[in-house]
Amino acid sequence: MSTTGGRAPTPADAGTDPLGDPYLRTRFALPCRPATFLRRQRLIVHLNQALRTPLTLVNGSAGAGKTLLTADWAAGLPLPVAWLTVEAGDHRPGVFWAYVFESLRACGTSAAGTAGAPADSSGVGWRLLGSLAAELNALDRPVVLVLDEYDRMTTPEVAEQLEFVLHHSGQGLHLVLVTRTEPLLPLHRYRAADELTEIRGAELSFTPEEAGALLRLHGLRLPESAASALVDRTRGWAAGLRLSALAARESTDPERYLKEFESDHSTVADFLLAEVLKGRTEETQDLLLRVSVLDRFCPGLADSLTLRTDAERLLAELHRENAFIERLGHSWYRLHPLFREILRAHLRERLPGAEAELHLRAARWLRRSGFLPETLAHGVAGGDFDLAAGALVDDLAIGQLFTGLRSEALPELFAGMGPEAGSPASDLVRAADALARRDLDHGLDRLRRAQEQLSETEDAPGLVAARLSCALLEALAARLTGCPPRAEQAAARAEELRQDLPDHLLDEHPELTALLLTHVGSTRLWEGRFDDARAELTRVAGAPGGSATVLPRVESMEHLALLDYLNGWLGRAERRALAAVSETEQAGLPRPPGAGLGRLVLAAVAVDRQELGRARALLDETSRLPAREHDPVPTAGRALAVSRLLLDDGHTDAAAEAAEPTVSTAVASPWAESQAAVVRSAACLADGRPDEAVRLLHGVGGDQPVCAVEAAGIQVAAGRPRAAAELLGAVRAEGRTGPAVSVGAALVRARVAQESGDTVTARRLVARALLDARRERLRRPFLRTGDWIEPLLATAPLHELAEGWLLSGRPRTHGEPVRPGADPPLLVPVELSGRERDVLRRLARMMSAEEIAADLYVSVNTVKTHLKSAYRKLAVNRRSDAVRRARDLGLL
Repeated sequence: MSTTGGRAPTPADAGTDPLGDPYLRTRFALPCRPATFLRRQRLIVHLNQALRTPLTLVNGSAGAGKTLLTADWAAGLPLPVAWLTVEAGDHRPGVFWAYVFESLRACGTSAAGTAGAPADSSGVGWRLLGSLAAELNALDRPVVLVLDEYDRMTTPEVAEQLEFVLHHSGQGLHLVLVTRTEPLLPLHRYRAADELTEIRGAELSFTPEEAGALLRLHGLRLPESAASALVDRTRGWAAGLRLSALAARESTDPERYLKEFESDHSTVADFLLAEVLKGRTEETQDLLLRVSVLDRFCPGLADSLTLRTDAERLLAELHRENAFIERLGHSWYRLHPLFREILRAHLRERLPGAEAELHLRAARWLRRSGFLPETLAHGVAGGDFDLAAGALVDDLAIGQLFTGLRSEALPELFAGMGPEAGSPASDLVRAADALARRDLDHGLDRLRRAQEQLSETEDAPGLVAARLSCALLEALAARLTGCPPRAEQAAARAEELRQDLPDHLLDEHPELTALLLTHVGSTRLWEGRFDDARAELTRVAGAPGGSATVLPRVESMEHLALLDYLNGWLGRAERRALAAVSETEQAGLPRPPGAGLGRLVLAAVAVDRQELGRARALLDETSRLPAREHDPVPTAGRALAVSRLLLDDGHTDAAAEAAEPTVSTAVASPWAESQAAVVRSAACLADGRPDEAVRLLHGVGGDQPVCAVEAAGIQVAAGRPRAAAELLGAVRAEGRTGPAVSVGAALVRARVAQESGDTVTARRLVARALLDARRERLRRPFLRTGDWIEPLLATAPLHELAEGWLLSGRPRTHGEPVRPGADPPLLVPVELSGRERDVLRRLARMMSAEEIAADLYVSVNTVKTHLKSAYRKLAVNRRSDAVRRARDLGLL
C-alpha cells in the first residue's frame, strides 16, 4: 500500500512488521481442514447465532478442535473475515497490533487503510487505536476478526487496548477469541450486558454420534456402543479421538484396541504418541523428535538437524497422512503445538543432552539462510552467545537496539550472556545495550574492548560489518559525551567502511545510517555548528524507511526544531516539533523518543509567547518520561525551557540554578552556555544586582544572536547603552535569524532612543517590533522590557498594533511574574475525538464523572480515560481549565 497525502510512512507501507521483518502471511490464512475433518453442524449454527453479540469466546483445552471448527465456520461466512494466529512474540503490543492491522488489510476491508500502523514493537498509541475503531464503526457491514491461539497473549495492556477497540467499533467489528485459557477481559460485564457468546469445552466435546462419524472418516466402522465407550474414555477430546483413530487403523482388532489403549499410561496423549511413533520408521521418528525444537521448519533445516537428506520426502508423507504436521506454505511446516510439546519431552528422554546441539545446528543453518530473528533465538537457546551476537552484527542489525525494532526483546535475549562470550561482536552487543541505557561507564569500556580486538585483525574482510557497527556506537558515545571530534572521526570511518559492504545489506538496514547521521548532527548542534548540523539532520528527517527509521527521523525533526528556536524562528520551531509529535503518534509509538526534545521546544516557544500554563503542562509531561542521562542537547533544552519559565514566574534563584545543564561533556556548548548566562544575568538584574548581571554576560557574543539581543537588553537596563550597541553590532544575522532576534534588537534600540529623548525613533522601532512579533505571537520581549515602554504602547497607533494579542492588560514591569490565568488563547491546532467532545460538553454543564458515564452509557473509567486524553491535548490539569480552553479554541 503506497503512502498518500501527508500521511507518515507506516510499517504496512514498507511491507514489514515493527521488528523490520516481512509479515508472515501464513498467520492470516484460515487453517486447512484435513480430508478426515468432520463438520459439526450444531456448532456452526451456534457460531452463526453468535454474530448477534460483539464478542465470541471459543474456549477449550489443547486439541479440542477449536481452530478447525472456527476456520470451517469462517470459510462459509458472507462477511469479510480477518484471521490472525497469535504467536508468543505478540506479547509486545506494537507487534500484536501491527499484525491485526495487516490481517484487516489482508481480508480486503477498508478499515485501517488510513489509520497508519504501529512502528514500535514495545507499544502502540491510543490515538492510533481510536482511529482504527472509528474506521471500523463506519463500515457498511461488519468485519469478523478471529484471534486464534489467543491464550498466547498474556499482556494486560493488549487486553485493555483490545477491549477499547471492540467497544468503540460499534457494529463494525465482531471479535472471536479462540483460546485455551480465560482471556484478560472483563467477561462478567459482557455477560451482564448479553454481549458475549461462549462455546466452551463441554460443547466442543464430541458426542457419540459425532465420534462415530469421525471414526468412519478414518475408515473405522465400529458399533455405536464402541464409539460411545471411546467418548467416555476420552471425554470427547477431539485430538484424543483422532489420535486413537489413527493408531487403531493399524491394529488387526480396532474395536478391542480402542477399549484397551489407555492401559499402563499416565495420559492419553503419551500413550497415543508412543503408538504413532511406533508405527513410523526410525528415520521418521528421529526427524519428528529433532524438529520438535523448532517453531517452524523446512526440509533443508530439518536435514541440518538429522544430518541426513530425506526430510523433504518424510515431511511430505507425514503431511499427506495428516500426522499432526501443518503446511505453512513455501515448503515450510510446523508441528501441532501439543504434538510438539510431547515430542520434546520424548526427545529429552531418548537423546539426553542433544537439545542444545540441535538448537545450534538450527542457528547455523538459519544464519546461512538469512533468518536473523530465529538465528538469534536458537543461538541463545543453544548457549552460544558469540554465534548470536555475530549474526546480529554481521547483519548490520545492531541499530535495532536503539530504534524500537527489538529494542525490548534483544536485551532480554542477551541477558544471560556470560563472560565466556568474548568475541568482538559480543562486546559490541554489550556496549550497545549499555549505551542504550545511558550506562556510559560500562558502554565505553565494552566498546573499547571490541575496538582492541578488531584492531588486532585489521585486514580481516569479514569484520567490516563489525567495524561499521563500532563506528555507529562511537558516534553515539560522542553524542552522549559531547565530543564533536570523536563524532566526526566516527562518521569519516563509517563512510570508508560503507564502500566495502554490499549495497543490499545497507539498503536492508536504513536505520544504521539514520542513527549515525542523527548522532553526528546532534554533536554538531551541541558544538554550535548550526548549518553543518542542519545538513545532516535534514537528510534523516526527510529520509524514507518506514518503521525502521521512524525514531531517528523523529529525533532529527526535534533537533531541527531546536535549531529553529535557537535562531529565533518560533513558528518554524513549533511546526517542526508538532510534526515530530504527530509522526510519533501516527506511527503508534506509546511515548516520545529520547527525552521528548520536541515537547521541550514547544515548552520554550510557549514561554516566549507567555503561554505559561501550556509550558508547565509540556514540561510536566516530559518529566514523566524515562530519564535520558548523558544526552547533552535534550538536557540543555530542558534547562533552557525550565529556567526561563521559572524566571518569568518570579523564581529567580531557582531559575539561575536550573539554567545550568546537569551533564558533563568533553566540549562546552556555546549556545547552552550563552543561554544559561543570560538567564542567570536576568535573575541578578531582577534581584537588584546590575553589576553582577553585567559580569555574568562576559562571553555572550554575536555568534548567538538570540542570546546577544537579550544580553543587550540587560546591558541597557543596567545603564550600559554603549555595551548594548556593541553587542547588537556584533550579531551575525546573515539572513538566517528570525523574528525573536529582530524584535529583541528593535526593542533594545527603541529603549536607547527613548531614554535619549528621541521618542519618534523609539515609536518607529517599537512599531516594527510589534509587527514582527504579532506574526509569531511573541510576547515575552515586551513583557520583560520594563516600564519605559508603557507610555509608547498607550499611544493610539502602537496600541492598535498591540491590541488583541499583547495588551490584555497593562504590560508587566521587569521581573514581575505573570499573573495566574493571564495566558492568551493558544492557537496551536488541537484535535479532540467525538467522544472527548461529548465528555467535555457534559463537563461544561457541571456534570460529575458518574453522571457523564450514565448519560453516555459508558463506565466511569472510560470517562476518566477520555478526560485524561483531552487534558493532555489541551495542555491543562483541571476540569475548569479544560472547559475554558476548549471554548477558547472553538471546540465547544
